[in-house]
Amino acid sequence: MVKETKYYETLGVAPTATEAELKKAYKMGALKFHPDKNTGNPEAEEKFKEISHAYEILSDSQKRQIYDQYGEAGLEGGAGGGGGMAAEDLFAQFFGGGGFGGMGGMFGGGGQSRGPPKARTIHHTHKVSLEDVYRGKISKLALQRSVICPKCTGLGGKEGAVKKCVGCDGMGMKTMMRQMGPMIQRFQTVCPDCNGEGELIKEKDRCKGCNGKKTIVDRKVLHVHVDRGVRSGTKVEFRGEGDQSPNVQAGDVVFEIEQKPHARFTRRDDDLLYKCDIDLVTALAGGTIYIEHLDDRWLSVEILPGEAIAPETIKMIRGQGMPSPRHHEFGNMFIQFNVTFPEKNWTDNAEAFEALRKFLPSPQLQNVPPTEAMTEPADLEDMDASSQNRAFGHGGMMDEDDEDGHPGGERVQCASQ
Repeated sequence: MVKETKYYETLGVAPTATEAELKKAYKMGALKFHPDKNTGNPEAEEKFKEISHAYEILSDSQKRQIYDQYGEAGLEGGAGGGGGMAAEDLFAQFFGGGGFGGMGGMFGGGGQSRGPPKARTIHHTHKVSLEDVYRGKISKLALQRSVICPKCTGLGGKEGAVKKCVGCDGMGMKTMMRQMGPMIQRFQTVCPDCNGEGELIKEKDRCKGCNGKKTIVDRKVLHVHVDRGVRSGTKVEFRGEGDQSPNVQAGDVVFEIEQKPHARFTRRDDDLLYKCDIDLVTALAGGTIYIEHLDDRWLSVEILPGEAIAPETIKMIRGQGMPSPRHHEFGNMFIQFNVTFPEKNWTDNAEAFEALRKFLPSPQLQNVPPTEAMTEPADLEDMDASSQNRAFGHGGMMDEDDEDGHPGGERVQCASQ
């Protein structure tokens, strides 16, 4: 009697199933749940992996014997621990091809032969200035990659000098077994004879260019096009320009655009945000301000007399933002004004104050006490930074409670007289 039946249930067969029954069950399940037939269905892909894993264990008489006797625990460290053949590789080996394309276009011929494995993708972050994004540029970026040795064309040595390692049968890994009490543990380790390379080359026969490694380090310069208005996170891909290795497809190189912070502007999609300091005279009487743009131009902006720019006022200049990455239409520039007031006691000329009262709009008196009310003089005092933080640390008027602890204390607008 078997200890566990999970793998048998996954294939839909009895624990007494013959080798032919196992093959038939795997074939039906693998064809039904293969990812090429179930695009975008993660549940089918997971089922495909489970069926493949179960068949890999049960189709190996030695693994099946261990599983029947000890269950999955007996396979720990070996194939049962997740170190077995990939589901796609098992499928290709079973059907003699790669995916559905290797089976003559079964299911409508939608699949394609998967071919040899592909080398890893090299990822780099390319940081660019806002000026470069505004104008567009071509960056020359150098990278180091592994390429097939040109002297031995990836053989590693002279023709016929490379021998398959007998110890691991060219796999680079050896499967070992050891007894742990009542359990037999299977595990894989790097072949000590070939150091995991799967091949043996005598020292004297090794290629002088790569010393038998089959690849050398090469420096490659790539021209990365930074399109106008490109957004951070955009990827520029160079297919086949990455690492090379014998019997492996060349890897890709991917550059991800990252925009650097800017000293003057903040970007928001296709718009530019600019904070501008102006003095009180310009805010009230008008004047000209100049803004340095991103392409060596200076924008001349007129503030009209009497426009009365209040602190935190936001104005817009149409069409002076960033170019759209698709259509190259320009966004807008938003300017937030910070009005700087004169320093305390900026003049002691009484006539100047009288002139201000004469020319500035007359104040609108509010909250004037009744005639019979008693008034008491009160002096304003300057506060240090810590006192201001305690009073306005949360950006509000101290608290919603008044000084007596009553909620909703009235907020009073001061009046000038």
